[in-house]
Amino acid sequence: MTDPELERIRRKKIMELQRKLEESQEKKVEEEREKKALEEAQRRAMLRRILTPEARERLARVRLARPQLAQAVENYLLQLAQTGQLKEKIDEDQLKRILKQVSDATRKEYRIRFKRK
Repeated sequence: MTDPELERIRRKKIMELQRKLEESQEKKVEEEREKKALEEAQRRAMLRRILTPEARERLARVRLARPQLAQAVENYLLQLAQTGQLKEKIDEDQLKRILKQVSDATRKEYRIRFKRK
Protein backbone atom coordinates (compact mmCIF):
# COMPACT_ATOMS: atom_id res chain seq x y z
CA MET A 1 0.00 0.00 0.00
CA THR A 2 1.12 3.47 -0.70
CA ASP A 3 1.35 6.26 1.83
CA PRO A 4 -1.57 8.30 0.44
CA GLU A 5 -3.74 5.22 0.46
CA LEU A 6 -2.81 4.41 4.09
CA GLU A 7 -3.49 8.00 5.10
CA ARG A 8 -6.91 7.89 3.42
CA ILE A 9 -7.78 4.65 5.24
CA ARG A 10 -6.63 6.11 8.57
CA ARG A 11 -8.71 9.26 8.09
CA LYS A 12 -11.72 7.18 7.16
CA LYS A 13 -11.29 5.00 10.25
CA ILE A 14 -10.86 8.04 12.52
CA MET A 15 -13.98 9.67 11.08
CA GLU A 16 -15.94 6.46 11.63
CA LEU A 17 -14.77 6.21 15.25
CA GLN A 18 -15.65 9.85 15.91
CA ARG A 19 -19.11 9.33 14.45
CA LYS A 20 -19.67 6.27 16.64
CA LEU A 21 -18.50 8.19 19.71
CA GLU A 22 -20.87 11.07 18.97
CA GLU A 23 -23.76 8.66 18.46
CA SER A 24 -23.07 6.90 21.75
CA GLN A 25 -22.86 10.22 23.60
CA GLU A 26 -26.14 11.38 22.07
CA LYS A 27 -27.73 8.08 23.03
CA LYS A 28 -26.53 8.44 26.63
CA VAL A 29 -27.90 11.97 26.86
CA GLU A 30 -31.25 10.85 25.46
CA GLU A 31 -31.43 7.90 27.88
CA GLU A 32 -30.62 10.18 30.80
CA ARG A 33 -33.30 12.65 29.71
CA GLU A 34 -35.86 9.85 29.46
CA LYS A 35 -34.86 8.52 32.88
CA LYS A 36 -35.31 11.96 34.47
CA ALA A 37 -38.69 12.39 32.78
CA LEU A 38 -39.82 8.99 34.07
CA GLU A 39 -38.67 9.77 37.62
CA GLU A 40 -40.45 13.13 37.52
CA ALA A 41 -43.64 11.47 36.28
CA GLN A 42 -43.45 8.96 39.12
CA ARG A 43 -42.96 11.78 41.65
CA ARG A 44 -45.98 13.65 40.28
CA ALA A 45 -48.13 10.50 40.37
CA MET A 46 -47.14 9.79 43.97
CA LEU A 47 -47.83 13.39 45.00
CA ARG A 48 -51.20 13.22 43.24
CA ARG A 49 -52.08 10.23 45.42
CA ILE A 50 -51.03 11.79 48.73
CA LEU A 51 -52.22 15.40 48.28
CA THR A 52 -55.72 16.80 47.92
CA PRO A 53 -56.31 18.98 44.83
CA GLU A 54 -56.18 22.15 46.96
CA ALA A 55 -52.88 21.10 48.51
CA ARG A 56 -51.42 20.29 45.09
CA GLU A 57 -52.48 23.70 43.86
CA ARG A 58 -50.85 25.43 46.83
CA LEU A 59 -47.65 23.45 46.36
CA ALA A 60 -47.61 24.45 42.69
CA ARG A 61 -47.90 28.12 43.66
CA VAL A 62 -45.10 27.71 46.20
CA ARG A 63 -42.98 26.06 43.51
CA LEU A 64 -43.31 29.20 41.39
CA ALA A 65 -42.14 31.48 44.19
CA ARG A 66 -39.70 29.25 46.08
CA PRO A 67 -38.62 26.20 44.07
CA GLN A 68 -36.16 24.91 46.69
CA LEU A 69 -38.79 24.99 49.41
CA ALA A 70 -41.28 23.16 47.20
CA GLN A 71 -38.65 20.53 46.35
CA ALA A 72 -37.81 20.04 50.03
CA VAL A 73 -41.50 19.66 50.94
CA GLU A 74 -42.07 17.21 48.09
CA ASN A 75 -39.10 15.13 49.22
CA TYR A 76 -40.40 15.17 52.79
CA LEU A 77 -43.90 14.12 51.73
CA LEU A 78 -42.59 11.36 49.49
CA GLN A 79 -40.41 10.08 52.30
CA LEU A 80 -43.41 10.00 54.65
CA ALA A 81 -45.46 8.15 52.05
CA GLN A 82 -42.72 5.61 51.32
CA THR A 83 -42.23 4.82 55.00
CA GLY A 84 -45.98 4.39 55.50
CA GLN A 85 -46.38 7.29 57.91
CA LEU A 86 -49.24 8.87 55.95
CA LYS A 87 -52.62 7.41 56.75
CA GLU A 88 -54.73 9.86 54.75
CA LYS A 89 -54.32 12.50 52.09
CA ILE A 90 -52.61 15.74 53.07
CA ASP A 91 -55.03 18.66 52.88
CA GLU A 92 -54.21 22.32 52.43
CA ASP A 93 -54.05 23.14 56.16
CA GLN A 94 -51.68 20.26 56.85
CA LEU A 95 -49.56 21.35 53.89
CA LYS A 96 -49.40 24.88 55.30
CA ARG A 97 -48.04 23.51 58.57
CA ILE A 98 -45.50 21.35 56.75
CA LEU A 99 -44.44 24.30 54.60
CA LYS A 100 -43.89 26.39 57.71
CA GLN A 101 -41.88 23.65 59.42
CA VAL A 102 -39.65 23.05 56.42
CA SER A 103 -39.31 26.77 55.76
CA ASP A 104 -38.26 27.42 59.35
CA ALA A 105 -35.79 24.55 59.24
CA THR A 106 -34.17 25.66 55.98
CA ARG A 107 -34.37 29.42 56.37
CA LYS A 108 -31.10 31.27 56.42
CA GLU A 109 -30.70 34.09 58.84
CA TYR A 110 -29.25 37.25 57.42
CA ARG A 111 -27.63 39.97 59.45
CA ILE A 112 -26.99 43.43 58.22
CA ARG A 113 -24.33 45.38 60.03
CA PHE A 114 -23.69 49.03 59.63
CA LYS A 115 -20.19 50.30 60.10
CA ARG A 116 -20.19 53.75 61.54
CA LYS A 117 -17.25 56.02 61.23
